[in-house]
Amino acid sequence: MKTQIITLESHDDLISVRDRMSWAKTPRILLVWPKYEKVMLRQVDLKVLQRHAASLGAQLGLVTRARRVRDDAEALKIPVFESTGQAQRIAWPKPPRGRLARHAWRAPRRDLRQAREQVSVREAAWRSHPAARIAAFLLGVAAVLALVALFIPRARVILHPQSKTQSLVLPVTASPAVNSVFITGSIPAHEKRVIVDGTQTVTVTGEGVVPQSRSRGVAVFRNLTQQAVTIPAGTVIRTAEEEAVRFVTTSAGEVDQGVGRLLELPIEALEGGLSGNVDAEMILVVEGRLGLSIAVTNPAPLTGGREVPSLQASDADRERAKAQLMKSLESQAREQLAEEMKAEDILFEDTFAVSQVLSEVYDPPAGAAGTKLTLAMQVEYSAFYASASDLTELAQLALNASLPSGFRAPSGALTVRAESEPTLDEDGSAHWTIRAERRIVQSVNSAQVAQMLQGVRSQRAQAQLEENLPLDGSPEIKLSPPWWPWMPIVPFRISVVVQ
Repeated sequence: MKTQIITLESHDDLISVRDRMSWAKTPRILLVWPKYEKVMLRQVDLKVLQRHAASLGAQLGLVTRARRVRDDAEALKIPVFESTGQAQRIAWPKPPRGRLARHAWRAPRRDLRQAREQVSVREAAWRSHPAARIAAFLLGVAAVLALVALFIPRARVILHPQSKTQSLVLPVTASPAVNSVFITGSIPAHEKRVIVDGTQTVTVTGEGVVPQSRSRGVAVFRNLTQQAVTIPAGTVIRTAEEEAVRFVTTSAGEVDQGVGRLLELPIEALEGGLSGNVDAEMILVVEGRLGLSIAVTNPAPLTGGREVPSLQASDADRERAKAQLMKSLESQAREQLAEEMKAEDILFEDTFAVSQVLSEVYDPPAGAAGTKLTLAMQVEYSAFYASASDLTELAQLALNASLPSGFRAPSGALTVRAESEPTLDEDGSAHWTIRAERRIVQSVNSAQVAQMLQGVRSQRAQAQLEENLPLDGSPEIKLSPPWWPWMPIVPFRISVVVQ
């Protein structure tokens, strides 16, 4: 008898073995256990495989020397062999009768065509009867009409409920210390900063002098150490007065080694004019670390510094240019604030001030000659204001708290205007009053309106609306199609619009 031999591997489990057995077409299926690998199949798995083989119309057998597997197979009455050759030579014991045998039985397949013909014969009797056919036709027409009546009509109801104006006067306090809006009337005071710049030119009216030349002379340097000291060109020396006059060497030199050694070098004043003409023995200080090694003096007066009279900007000219420019910058800053703020924002005029002067440059600078003085400035201005959004939020909180019962407020119908000018306290807070107004309308339950109108004639529906709802005007009912006389039966086909 033909036998399907299936050699198991270590990775096989119950599902993989069942799949491999399903391809078998023989009356015997022989599972061969590997010698040196373990196959994890329990006794219950062998029971499932035995039933699966029976459902395929085959008998299951095993080839194994594992004591545990042989004991499990013996308990299930599954034949076990020493080798595949032995399994093919000797006869297998007959499979047990009972539940396993019943798995191999399969019910005969029904003839579907014959069953369909039998049903058709039974139905043909009543289908051919005229009364049944008419009743079926009428039932279909009624179903179509019911669908049309339910889903085709559509109605749009426009209502104009009663409305009135809600008005309220509120005291407002705006403070930089407040961070949010409170129904008590406190709102934040926001700071706005703008930066403006500009230039202003005025005619110079002051008089002064302009240095024409620098004073020159000779300085004597004395060594204070035992080492030679090098004096580079550009070494700065000065007088010992509080307002010192500074000079600079015009050439380099070296004082010989030894205390008291002397060296003469030419010098000139750092700044031109008469200030450099100093008397003898007035220059006594050497600037820098070099002053620790040498001393200096001028044995003779320094001369040659001259000045000429000229037009120079005076302090009054600079103050006049700054006053004119600041006035222009203030006007420019106010215009910029107005552009950046919303029209409904409230600016606290008393808080408008200069925050800081970022730059201030005069041309020509102080002490320089010139017939024109030009001032360039960049100034930052700041001011506090109340935001329109904060005022609107405060008005909504107050109006909602006093909203009459049965009314609602449509969106976008709120107006806020100032009733008084803001006044500032010492702590920087501003106080004033505002008036908040809005239109409120009577509340209408759209679901109840749709439920009240469903299935009634349009004329009756309009009368019901006028009788049961507080309206300012006649309701409008628009049916689709226009010739349909009744309101839709289902509520979701009725749309209610409240204006």
